[in-house]
Amino acid sequence: MGKRKRYINRPLGDKLLDIFLYAVAVAAIVLCVYPVYFVLVASVSSSTAVNSGQFLLWPKGFHLTGYQFVLENKKILTGYYNTILYTVVGTALGLSFCIPAGYALSRKDLPGRKLIMKLMIFTMYFSGGLIPTYFVVKDLNLINSRWSVILMGCVSVYNIILIRSFCESSLSEELLNATKIDGCGNGRFFFQFVIPLSKAIIAVIALYVAVGYWNSYYHAMIYINDDTKHPLQLLLRQLLMTANNATDIQDGELAGEYLKQVQVVKYAVIVVATAPIMCIYPFLQKYFVQGVMIGAIKG
Repeated sequence: MGKRKRYINRPLGDKLLDIFLYAVAVAAIVLCVYPVYFVLVASVSSSTAVNSGQFLLWPKGFHLTGYQFVLENKKILTGYYNTILYTVVGTALGLSFCIPAGYALSRKDLPGRKLIMKLMIFTMYFSGGLIPTYFVVKDLNLINSRWSVILMGCVSVYNIILIRSFCESSLSEELLNATKIDGCGNGRFFFQFVIPLSKAIIAVIALYVAVGYWNSYYHAMIYINDDTKHPLQLLLRQLLMTANNATDIQDGELAGEYLKQVQVVKYAVIVVATAPIMCIYPFLQKYFVQGVMIGAIKG
């Protein structure tokens, strides 16, 4: 006779708790996913359906007018190019600065390690403010330069702390001592051992920095006056402001027609702007979870 499966008779309270937790989880998923789905559906619906709110789950009057406008508009394509440029160059520089800094601060033989760490943490809470920072950027001749956007966002103390914690918990002193016996110097140890063993945290920091650059518009708005150097997010902000101010047009019929077109284009630009990051994230998700957990827990 086959073995009978034994079922544990759980109390009614535990079952009700499970039902409640599942309901909360489903509600949280809906609240997170539906706004993204709404934007996607609105971007392919007719302008009349979007402005009147006629659709809820399915697109009405399937149109690709917004995407056609995006692909034909040179401003949007230029903004897309600038965003990709800022993200790629800024992420590369951010990793080049943060990874060596985080590893160096994890070394106990670094002179003045605690003082350097305290000074860096101080900058997380206190800064010079917008006006002094603007004058510094101006004195460096970076106004209206792409480097002002790239350099202002490439280094983060928070990212350096994450890397330092990861190196302290994952790279043992025994490994360093063993390589020193074989004649390995600090530079060789960093490139041949630290970098290959830190793929998880490198993926996490790369994702943090890339998303920061991809979503950034503030630095470009402050330091860049040339429209040909504006990122896509700044252009999207201008579209949103244009849609909100469309009612200021005196001719009511003209304002309504203008608002219809702007709304559809707005949703199409949002989809185009977020699609690359959403496509990249699934490939980095396992490194993301692993890197954050390893860097946060000491065994």
